[in-house]
Amino acid sequence: MAQSFDLVVIGGGPGGYVCALRAAQLGQKVAVVEKRATLGGTCLNVGCIPSKALLVSSENYSATQHAWAEHGIKVAGVELDLAQMQARKAEVVKANTRGVEFLFKKNKIAWIKGAGRILGAGRVAVTGTGGADEEIAAKAIVIATGSESMPLAGVAVDEKRIVTSTGALELAAVPKHLVVIGGGVIGLELGSVWNRLGAEVTVVEFLDRLIPGNDLEVARAFERVLAKQGMKFRLSSKVTKAEASETGVALTVEPAKGGAAETIAADVVLLAIGRRPYTEGLGLAEAGVALDKRGRVEVGAHFATSVAGIYAIGDVIAGPMLAHKAEDEGVALAEHLAGKAGHVNYDAIPGVVYTWPEVASVGQTEEQLKEAGIAYAVGKFPFTANGRARAMGCTDGFVKILADKATDRLLGCHILGPDAGALIAEIVTALEFGASAEDVARVCHAHPTLSEAVKEAALATAGRALHI
Repeated sequence: MAQSFDLVVIGGGPGGYVCALRAAQLGQKVAVVEKRATLGGTCLNVGCIPSKALLVSSENYSATQHAWAEHGIKVAGVELDLAQMQARKAEVVKANTRGVEFLFKKNKIAWIKGAGRILGAGRVAVTGTGGADEEIAAKAIVIATGSESMPLAGVAVDEKRIVTSTGALELAAVPKHLVVIGGGVIGLELGSVWNRLGAEVTVVEFLDRLIPGNDLEVARAFERVLAKQGMKFRLSSKVTKAEASETGVALTVEPAKGGAAETIAADVVLLAIGRRPYTEGLGLAEAGVALDKRGRVEVGAHFATSVAGIYAIGDVIAGPMLAHKAEDEGVALAEHLAGKAGHVNYDAIPGVVYTWPEVASVGQTEEQLKEAGIAYAVGKFPFTANGRARAMGCTDGFVKILADKATDRLLGCHILGPDAGALIAEIVTALEFGASAEDVARVCHAHPTLSEAVKEAALATAGRALHI
């Protein structure tokens, strides 16, 4: 007889494993189908976690070379041991994936190893590594298969010369010239890593700006900061062809609006133009699960698909492709299935670019507010005027807060600066509770801290910042 569960989750990434953990906490009998050799999905294995490990290591290497001397710390003969850096990254990944496996055992979650395929409501086939199929039964099925790198016509990925983020994390040598196709989060983070380690980095972006979707003022300032660090940008440009050889890659680049083509030579090319939902081999069409025009699984209330008893969360549905968004959806769905009131506030999901300085944002941008015709007040405070940032030697950037002009309710916050990803949490919390800019301004912030810049930006929405 087939194994039977209350909940079967297809995909062991952040959305899937967190959904499984919460369901198990609520007394459900849970199984997760995952075809990787380790749990954690793209995020823990070849995404968020390994990239952050390399970002930190490369920041330390760069600081040793360039920043420590002004602190009175002189280091001679600094050498890069890339093999050790990659080995450390691998250990970080192993610790995290094993941590998830431990949590599965602790919460009595079954990990069924193999590729899942939905046969219909309540039925999942799992093809194991040996090729044999096993059928399992479930009261509810969750699609949490995440996303994959978006392809580009004329650019054939081999994960050696032309790489996605997966290959860019595994380079055994620092390329002399790395060309990044795409000026979004992934391309800029990994471009930063290899720039710090000594590569010449050129970013080719189709739009006339970096990090699309972020506040434009922040994006422009971010571009200047990265340029100061040595990165080069070819905006309003498109790559139409990439020819790889034993020695490098020849890229054909043209103006986005048309014009004369030119060739750029690179040792390695990173294709990072975005990600798309991963639904291959899931049997969705046969099961009657509807997709939208962009290939995402269509969901209604409480993440329900067009087939009763089948749900979807994370990167396979609409919304930002962020691990924490997927996690919150997983928790909300598990709670709904247990008869509780699960909920996700999509107006309060932060986004972070983990370069240095970082970029963090939540809520609406100035461009969105203008388009919607909403009257707003702007409060800005530069890190050059923050005592802790000066002491750290990290004064690039600013905090920008947007508030409703009539009610003072917080509408958004955008930060370029040190530890922006941690600083944004205060405003996410404030947004969640419907706070005003004045509420944030009147909260006592410890001195000297970077968070004082957030308080000052909130004060600035009313024209009463104290330290500028």
